[in-house]
Amino acid sequence: MRQSPSARPAEGATSSDAVFGAPCWVSLTSRDLAATHRFYAAVLGWTFRATKLGGRFSVALDDGRPVAGIGELASAWQVPVAWTPYFAVEDADETAARIRERSGTVAVGPIAFDSGRAALAADRNGAVFGIWEGLLSESWPRWRDEQPVWLRLRTQDPFDAAIFYGGVLLWASDRPGACEVAYEGGEVVLRSAGRVVARLGPGAVPAAPNPVERPHWEVFFTVRDLPAALRAVRGNGGDVVARASAPTGESAVVRDPDGGLFTLTVPHS
Repeated sequence: MRQSPSARPAEGATSSDAVFGAPCWVSLTSRDLAATHRFYAAVLGWTFRATKLGGRFSVALDDGRPVAGIGELASAWQVPVAWTPYFAVEDADETAARIRERSGTVAVGPIAFDSGRAALAADRNGAVFGIWEGLLSESWPRWRDEQPVWLRLRTQDPFDAAIFYGGVLLWASDRPGACEVAYEGGEVVLRSAGRVVARLGPGAVPAAPNPVERPHWEVFFTVRDLPAALRAVRGNGGDVVARASAPTGESAVVRDPDGGLFTLTVPHS
């Protein structure tokens, strides 16, 4: 792993190599950080804090716990406004090579930050994801266990997708600590340390005109009162795109004013 000395974990901290292959963060590429803050504060009740990365970056807090990152990078990186999941890896360069070997695309990076290295990629069906080598959020175990955020890949063939990601992220390998993969209820279910951390489901159409129907990683945020959250979406310049079903129950796909898609759902029972 190519972490700089400043990125080495302090006592009690977690590094990406300890949970390799697992989702470790979600991040939004934004065009206007202040406007993005106003929308997500109104819809999800988030507050925000600055980071060491500079004025274009912030961390979103839900009741004081870090839940997501936001970067005013859409214009600079020439990428769409979008929510993207990041997966923990031991070595960003080796993982990027495995992505290319399996007909995926590495669009940005790996780029060095103070606490690690990141790259933005797409699988062979076009679903965008990121990889992260370095330190994780100080509250990452709580993020994983309480699941204020969770992920589902909407893809054409979940088995084929699991083969791609398994090869890239070393899922279901014989290495200690590898994520486990199982087929349950028509979906591929990913577990890390026994906990469900992502699902891969069918139904995507690569050439669909509607981006909701194309292969993509769905980012779910839990809310206690879904109707109230949807009213806040509409009242703050967003759109309710579609009602959806999820393993947790009722949910809805929404779009923020800048075009970023995400899904609101009720907490796990």
